[in-house]
Amino acid sequence: MVQPNPIARKQAFLEKFLVKHLSGDSIDYRQIVALFIPILIDQAFIVGLNLLNTAMISSSGVAAVSAVNMIDSLNIFLISVFVAVSTGGTVLVAQYKGSGNPLMVSKAASSTVSSVFLFALGISLLMIVFHGPTLNALFGSASPDVLANGRTYLIGSCVSYAGIAIVEAVCGALRGIGKSRASLALSLIMNFSYVTLNVVLINLMHMGVLGMTIAVNVARYLAAICAILYLVRMDTNLHFRIRDAFQVSLAMLKKILSIGIPFAAEQMFFNGGKLLTQVFIVSMGTYAIATNAICSSLAGVFQIPSNALSLVTITVVGQCMGRRNIADARKFTKSFLWTSSLFFLAMLLILMPLFRPIVGMFHPPAEIVDDIFIITLINAIAQVPLWGISFIMPSALRAAGDSKFTSVMSMLSMWLFRIVLGYMLGIVLNFGILGVWVAMNCEWGVRGAIFLWRFRGEKWYRRRLID
Repeated sequence: MVQPNPIARKQAFLEKFLVKHLSGDSIDYRQIVALFIPILIDQAFIVGLNLLNTAMISSSGVAAVSAVNMIDSLNIFLISVFVAVSTGGTVLVAQYKGSGNPLMVSKAASSTVSSVFLFALGISLLMIVFHGPTLNALFGSASPDVLANGRTYLIGSCVSYAGIAIVEAVCGALRGIGKSRASLALSLIMNFSYVTLNVVLINLMHMGVLGMTIAVNVARYLAAICAILYLVRMDTNLHFRIRDAFQVSLAMLKKILSIGIPFAAEQMFFNGGKLLTQVFIVSMGTYAIATNAICSSLAGVFQIPSNALSLVTITVVGQCMGRRNIADARKFTKSFLWTSSLFFLAMLLILMPLFRPIVGMFHPPAEIVDDIFIITLINAIAQVPLWGISFIMPSALRAAGDSKFTSVMSMLSMWLFRIVLGYMLGIVLNFGILGVWVAMNCEWGVRGAIFLWRFRGEKWYRRRLID
């Protein structure tokens, strides 16, 4: 009697498992994997290069890395507005793709690019004009050298917003139709040119924060040019034409904004809360700012696979809803939640033993290394059960059109739990930066529980975005 081949038996088991949990009538596991892998690589490069950039700017001193982290909290707040509008376009493109309507896919893509660009342009001009009062109001308690570096980095970042807006809009539209390889290529162009320029301008020419500012502008506008050239010359699915971007359909724009504006409001309040938390941290001193910067960079590494999965969720659930296949939308969402927790567990087991060599890249003062370790360990453990329900679940709800509920709950949980609890633990009870991070982890649990409750009902999929 011939014994079954062990390798074949394992392959058969894996095939059966993937079909059971990651395949449905709307999409199968091969398509999901093909979508996920390029996004995963993209996220890994983004986080890895940001980690490298933080390490490079840290060589210019604690004041430089503190200024960059301080302004990046404001950058995230502002950029999240037009990225949210881009997400609205991704949802719409995905749903039209699922319904099999290529003409509307093209219109949705062109409307997304033009609307996101206009949002970014308006925000950048407003911030450049009012950069002085903004810095003084938010970070006036920072030391003079940190504020001076921060002013340079803020103005330079604002100039680059239009460039990254175009890249985000194009990549969002491409992910909506499942072409994640093209979005990966654009992201790699932007991030590789950014880190290369940083090496030259920061490490070789010792230009510090000014060098980083020049690098971010060159990289983002180079990627924006490549994105437009790709849509016009190479793309065969979105059928984008330059003149289409100047002929925005009001009906299409309304649909994009119906998803994007609630998400933008959520992101503004959410990241506004994080910005207020940053104000708490600034008042704790330069070492606290540096500790938060390094912990945030390390947390981004742990989140790489799950962040990629969150982006995949928007496309997959969006296409399921375009087919009105609720059963598939539920199935994939549940599978992605479990997968996210497994990813975090794997990252915890892999990265924590490597903590010392990784954190050494940032050249931190010896006084803060133990604090960084404790915060990173607590956060890594909390992410296993809590991150997925707090971030992947709202991506699924939003892809189904349930954007208002998702946004309102995110805003309320952020301000009622993270901000208040963070202030109490960090400032009043004097736990410092550790208290701020523990409050964030607690807020994930509260928000995730609300989203799970919503997902168990029926209201989240009742709204129809497309005809």
